[in-house]
Amino acid sequence: MAAAPVSAATPRELLVEAAFKTRDKTVALDRIAEAESLAGKQIVARPGDEDARLIRAMAVGYRAKLTRNRSDALSARKSFEAIAAANPRDAEAIASVGTWHLDSVIDLGAMMAGLAIGAKKATGFGLMDRAVALGGGRALYPGLAALLRLAIDPDDARGRQLAEAASVATVSAPLDRIFRNAAIAILVPLKAGDDHATQKLARELLPFGRLSG
Repeated sequence: MAAAPVSAATPRELLVEAAFKTRDKTVALDRIAEAESLAGKQIVARPGDEDARLIRAMAVGYRAKLTRNRSDALSARKSFEAIAAANPRDAEAIASVGTWHLDSVIDLGAMMAGLAIGAKKATGFGLMDRAVALGGGRALYPGLAALLRLAIDPDDARGRQLAEAASVATVSAPLDRIFRNAAIAILVPLKAGDDHATQKLARELLPFGRLSG
């Protein structure tokens, strides 16, 4: 399946397209590659552009997730940690590190994620709570944190609390709307007490959760 061009899309828009709208793995990888390339060009033009650095790191992390490339996964982690260290009150940078840890646990299991790439559930939880606190009430942070927790453990009380908060949180960017809608959706099986459906839906609502191919 050939990737249709995305006209005048920014690197961030390309990653959102790949993670939440694309259903084909090859198309998603093409979007990710384009985002990484554009972000790289932005960094060359503006070496101090921290947002472009974060987007490029996200692209590498997304590629690692889809290709199971350990080198890319470790490279993404190193970049996320450096950006977060330089911007300790940047909720998105902090969430990127937290998501790296928790998404790795979801994909590989806690033991294997720890042994293979050093991902730790407790570290991820702590970072996501910090991102929520720094996030200014935006739906993105509690929504993402909720899905990550519930994808690991559908009985996670903190996950439900975060989903409830995200369902009424502020929308100021496309990702806020995506995660507020996701929070509203996940509350249905949560309130019904259906653990299997909760965990399955949480995983589907995370980036690339409905990807095939």
